[in-house]
Amino acid sequence: MKEVECIPYRNTGYFSSLILDYLDRKPELKEFIADFPDIKAFKSRMESRAHFSTTKRKRLQTSLLNQYKEAQIQLHPRVSASIELLSQDNCYTVTTGHQLNILSGPLYFIYKILDAIKLAEQLKEEYPEAEFVPVYWMATEDHDFEEIAFINLFGGKLKWHNDLKGAVGHMPTFGMGKVLDELEEHLGPGKQAQEIMAIFREAYHERQNLSQATRYFVNALFEHFGLVILDGDDKSLKREMIPIFRKDLKDGTFHQKLQAQSQALSKTYFSQVFPREINLFYLSPGKRERIEKKEDRWVVLNTSISFTEEELEQELESHPERFSPNVVLRPVYQEQILPNLAYIGGGGEIAYWFQLKTMFDELELPFPLLILRNSVLLVPEKWQNRLNDLGLELSDLFHDLDKIKADYLKAGFPKDAELTKFNRQLEEMFSELEELALLTDESMLGAVNAQRQKQLNGIENLRKKLIRAEKRRNKERMEKLERIYFALFPKGGLQERHDNLSPYYADYGPGLIEKLHKNLNPLDFRFTLIRL
Repeated sequence: MKEVECIPYRNTGYFSSLILDYLDRKPELKEFIADFPDIKAFKSRMESRAHFSTTKRKRLQTSLLNQYKEAQIQLHPRVSASIELLSQDNCYTVTTGHQLNILSGPLYFIYKILDAIKLAEQLKEEYPEAEFVPVYWMATEDHDFEEIAFINLFGGKLKWHNDLKGAVGHMPTFGMGKVLDELEEHLGPGKQAQEIMAIFREAYHERQNLSQATRYFVNALFEHFGLVILDGDDKSLKREMIPIFRKDLKDGTFHQKLQAQSQALSKTYFSQVFPREINLFYLSPGKRERIEKKEDRWVVLNTSISFTEEELEQELESHPERFSPNVVLRPVYQEQILPNLAYIGGGGEIAYWFQLKTMFDELELPFPLLILRNSVLLVPEKWQNRLNDLGLELSDLFHDLDKIKADYLKAGFPKDAELTKFNRQLEEMFSELEELALLTDESMLGAVNAQRQKQLNGIENLRKKLIRAEKRRNKERMEKLERIYFALFPKGGLQERHDNLSPYYADYGPGLIEKLHKNLNPLDFRFTLIRL
């Protein structure tokens, strides 16, 4: 039995037609992207970044060093080398981004980062004359606290209770000690459990806010790969966005471009996000509120803050850090300050990038290749053994549970569970009766057809009764199948969107990260099944 196998995304039932058509390289999607993703396509992306300025590189390097210093992180030699490489004209980045979920959030966060790391390594093999740095962009300005404040664990939830508002990256980590104590109690006293707990305690107890805490634990897990962690909530970096912020606030061109692109996409697919006339928030202590133009003033909603045009100009020049891009402008910010070649994201993220190409064209800003992150199912040995006992494959589980059960029962039936033979015989018999009725009295056809439907209904009822009887007879096996299914597909959904890293790390330690790094291929575009 293979330790790792892959299945096509189309066979999983979990991905949209837009993403599946993108992976199939449908030519209709070409107008929405720079190119379809493969290793050769990176050559033109590198050429598009050939003139990324030395000034930008220096500013990026300085900001990164300051950010790590503020978080009191001693740079690993590999991280230090990555930051140093960014000053070179032949150095490029591949980027993924994510919210500041406590305790690393769902598993797919880990897969996104490993994809960025692995892609940078693959590019170095293909283009040895260049340098490639993996970047994790922290979504520190996001204000959806409820979305990041819990993890799923052993059938329940661990939740961080905090009534602070505003950008989550600014939030002090008060109250996380209680969450950590509860996590430690669940994970137990094992050596590997203590390793991950030590990382989390150092992160949340010794750092000032959620941004620094997240930087610490992500760095602790991935520093030996040379991963660079970037916080866009940075005055120096946002200074480069002043002309773009100004354009968004004043002339409405972005809104027009986004609307047109979104409408074009919606003819066949769907729009993931809905553009606004102004795509900026305003940051103030404990708040992140949208900016709207009302008559001759720019108003920060739900506050008393507003600006005349002159005041707005002064605020942009003096405090660019107070302007926070929304979901459609954040990608522009990323590509403005990084010599970036690719963005790695989930299906929902990739979908909204399809709405952005014309806005990038308006700014004459290179559009990155869009890489669907790896999806992974981790299969502990005990669940694989139980699956073997039932004679099922992992790929059999990528269906609705009722269908899995029905298919399993039908496969074990000594006779045709659908009773198709009897349906066929009935149809043949009633076809002959129809012919006989036509030869004798055509008015008999109604009676023949009524009798046909009655008999077919009887066969269908009998079929359902047989399946219910088979389910009762196989109750123990059905219960076993159900336990396996919900262990690997929590609540009937993908494991990677539900489970947290910590219990897996407690069982398998850093070797799990190494195994994922070894086996994930960001340019394969198939669902990966890994047996542990």
